[in-house]
Amino acid sequence: LILKEQMSFTEKWDKAFESRDRNALSELLDDDFVFVRHQSGKEMTKEDMLNLWTSDGPRPEMKNLRIIYENDDILVTHRFINFPSGDKEAVMGVMLLKNGKGARMETGATPRPS
Repeated sequence: LILKEQMSFTEKWDKAFESRDRNALSELLDDDFVFVRHQSGKEMTKEDMLNLWTSDGPRPEMKNLRIIYENDDILVTHRFINFPSGDKEAVMGVMLLKNGKGARMETGATPRPS
């Protein structure tokens, strides 16, 4: 009997994010989820982020995802993001996990030349 390895949180997250699957994203986030914007330090709720991530508007292009570290408590990633505005950033993302769900996410970014 061969058991298929369970999909990592990152794999589930990227699949739901890329397809703009609001229900799947919602299931991956704790009800008290908080996102902290690196530009302003402003906190956004789960509902705020679901609205942003699943909107029909233009999406940033995300490239070169690297998982720096992932376990049951934390996820640390790095990727390059090209925004619809033309801005480009190298983004480090850190998500604290609680009971298999995202509880808090913060990012840090470095502008890249256009």
